[in-house]
Order: sequence, then C-alpha cells, then structure tokens
Amino acid sequence: MTNYTGEAAYIVISLIDPKGNYEKTLFVHGNDAQWYNTIEEWWQKFHSKKRSDIDAITGATISGGGRNITVIDIDDSKINAGYKIRFETAVEDQKYHTSDVEFELTSETVKSKQDGKGFIRYVRMMPN
Repeated sequence: MTNYTGEAAYIVISLIDPKGNYEKTLFVHGNDAQWYNTIEEWWQKFHSKKRSDIDAITGATISGGGRNITVIDIDDSKINAGYKIRFETAVEDQKYHTSDVEFELTSETVKSKQDGKGFIRYVRMMPN
C-alpha cells in the first residue's frame, strides 16, 4: 500500500470477463459487510445483485504503508483468454478507486508486477 494516512483500505479483487463484466469475486480485504457498499462498482454491478456468501474469502483491511500476501485461485482457462483481474479500493472519507490495479491475465502478467493508481503501491503476481 502507499503511505497514505487514515483508515485501512477495503480492497476487492475481481475476475472480469472478456466483455468487461464481473464474473467472480476472488477476495475481499475487509470483513465488515456494512462497508462493502463503499466499493461502489463491485457493489452495484455484482455483489448486491448476486449476494453470494463471501465469508470464506475475506481478510483484514490493509493500512497505509502495509503489505499483504493474498492467495487467489484463478483457473488456468482464464489465462490468455481475454480475462482481467481488477483491484478496487476504498478508504473511509477518501477517494474510491474503481481500477486501482487492473490488467489482462496473460502468461506474462501473471508473473509480473503491476503498479497501482490509488492506494495500492503495486501488486506482484506469483503463479503457483
């Protein structure tokens, strides 16, 4: 995370299909569901409609300057098939970033570092 001040960030990691639609929530950093609506795009276009149980894939929020390792499962069929991964971030009383980090899932990007545009400093992918 960047060295911002304020509350810890809520982060949603989503799989985006080749048409730009949400396909699946991969992970949520932030386990207090009352704040999920602050991650506006994900909330309005996916979660509030599907109301899927995400209890098993939630973790703590991440504070400014913090680091975290998150294990996410992406099926190999999504690589080099036009799918993207999106990291949305929200911090209380601060700006919301729809695509703090977003990139196409390719053989190269799943082994690379992607810079953030908001609260995320960078994301480094490490395939299993």
